[in-house]
Amino acid sequence: MPAFRYKGKPLVYFAAYKKHIGFYPGAEGVRNFEADFEERKYAYSKGAVQFPISGDLPLDLVNKIVRFKVEEIEQKKS
Repeated sequence: MPAFRYKGKPLVYFAAYKKHIGFYPGAEGVRNFEADFEERKYAYSKGAVQFPISGDLPLDLVNKIVRFKVEEIEQKKS
C-alpha cells in the first residue's frame, strides 16, 4: 500500500478500491476528525476512513488531517 512519509516516518497511507478510496491516517488521525467524518457521512474505523469514489475527494479535510499528522510527528521528535 502506498504511503507518504515525513522525516522518515509514515504520514498517511492510501489505496483505491472499487467503490471508495481508503485513507489511513492511523488511530489518532481518525480519532481527531471523527466529527468531520460523521458530518460528511464517511464510513470510518479505528485507523481508516473511506471516501466514496463517486464524489470529489475532500481536499480541505485531507489537508487538515495531513497537517495534524505532521504536527504529531514533529511533537514526537521533540
